[in-house]
Parts: sequence; structure tokens; C-alpha cells
Amino acid sequence: MTHYVLTVSCKSARGIVAAIATFLAGQGCNIVDSSQFDDLDTGKFFMRISFISEEGVGQADLVEGLRPIAEKFQMDAEIHDAT
Repeated sequence: MTHYVLTVSCKSARGIVAAIATFLAGQGCNIVDSSQFDDLDTGKFFMRISFISEEGVGQADLVEGLRPIAEKFQMDAEIHDAT
């Protein structure tokens, strides 16, 4: 199992958390910690998710798979290996 951290920033919008959680679950990942913050003054959304790839999906595949969600929400997203 590999431990990763996903960081996200984008304009606040409905459905971001659901889209990311659904994507990670579909990749066989388990979220172990999640923090999020909506800056009401700027309209920006920030999120940090710590998760484990229980089925061995690699970082490159996770980044590529997340791309459509990142494009949909115009987000800056990075996945780091935290193992």
C-alpha cells in the first residue's frame, strides 16, 4: 500500500468533494484524513486529502485519472507520495 497526499485549490463549487471522493474510491483508495476550507472572501476552495492506494494504483495513473475532474472544476491539484 502506498500513502499519498492530494492538495486541491480552485473556485468554490458544489460537488468538488463528492467528485474527488468518488474518484478515489473507484481507484481502490481509502481516505484516511481530509481537511477542506472555503474562503468566503475570495470564493476559493482548498482541500488536503491523505489516502492509501489499497489496490496498488500508482501515482501517474492517479494523476491522469484525476485530470477530467481537475479540468471540470478548473482546479490546481497535486498528488504527492507520502510513503
